[in-house]
Amino acid sequence: MVDSVAPHGLHHVTAIAEDPQRNVDFYTTVLGLRLVKRTVNFDAPDTYHLYYGDASGRPSTLLTFFPWPGAPNGKQGTGLTTATAFSVPPESLGWWQQRLDDLGVDADAPVAGSDQEVLRLRDPDGLVIELVASDGDSRSGWDGVAAIPFDNAIRGLFSVTMTEQQLDPTAEMLAGMLGMRHGQDTSDGSRFVMSGGAEGTAVDVRPSQAARGVQAAGTVHHIAFRAPDGETQAKWRMELIEAGVQVTEILDRQYFTSIYFREPGGVLLEIATDQPGFTVDEPLLELGQHLKLRPGSSRTASRSRPRCPSCVYHRSRTKPADERGPAPAAARLASGLVRAAAAVAAWHGWRRARSPRTAGAPGT
Repeated sequence: MVDSVAPHGLHHVTAIAEDPQRNVDFYTTVLGLRLVKRTVNFDAPDTYHLYYGDASGRPSTLLTFFPWPGAPNGKQGTGLTTATAFSVPPESLGWWQQRLDDLGVDADAPVAGSDQEVLRLRDPDGLVIELVASDGDSRSGWDGVAAIPFDNAIRGLFSVTMTEQQLDPTAEMLAGMLGMRHGQDTSDGSRFVMSGGAEGTAVDVRPSQAARGVQAAGTVHHIAFRAPDGETQAKWRMELIEAGVQVTEILDRQYFTSIYFREPGGVLLEIATDQPGFTVDEPLLELGQHLKLRPGSSRTASRSRPRCPSCVYHRSRTKPADERGPAPAAARLASGLVRAAAAVAAWHGWRRARSPRTAGAPGT
């Protein structure tokens, strides 16, 4: 373990969605996160990469998506990250339960965990999201959605849950190679904690005899841990290699640099740097409003960029889809044609990503 890089929190979680506009509407309008970046999957530029987080998209607040129109539904199981939890103020959980019920969101009643109360819900693709009543979280969240009072706003990531056929090999990597502290054990599994208090520092590992999960729409693609800088990231990479772990080269993701590797149970992990951040190519007040491409890629990207012209930030700042009324017939037809074209293009990207030669490729 690199002493100076003992993980100080989750950086982001990346999942797979089916419909990009539906994804934007849910996470910005229903959950009240800010769309901080619209870019593309740098390894498959015909696919969007959407980032949601707090006002500036700080590490530890980020949930991101690869939307693949036409992608089949995934299946939860072992070898996957099966839940992504956000922190909310403890007194807000009842408010969230009422809000989700009013909006018809698939959600369970809050249940008492070992330390906190948890409200579990599912997004339109079936991705499991948990809202954890967490005391002592100093993050401010995002206050740009009028329907969500600031005192109830999501603060950022709280934890992730990995479901594994065997707990011990994964525990050895988290506590040994990655330097996490082994926290409490419960009947469901074990918690591993990074430094940083209550602000996105927990990884829960649950053993299960379930079948291996299938990664597709509604499942997590990978989880990323924070490295403060590139020098620390490089040291961590060398230690993992010396321990016999297969690790990618350091990859430039425009807003951070990354390395990728798999833990023994099969979950894809990433170590991402905190800097340079999302304002490197877009002013703070305009985050998420423009499609941003890798510098120098605009000429070729014009032929391969994902097609979802209605997937724009201003739409998430207005009324939910069911309150806007029907679109004009011509607009619906044009939208349908665009979505059909996008589905064909993205499906080819999906098939490439799942082929034997590229299955498990990092993505961004």
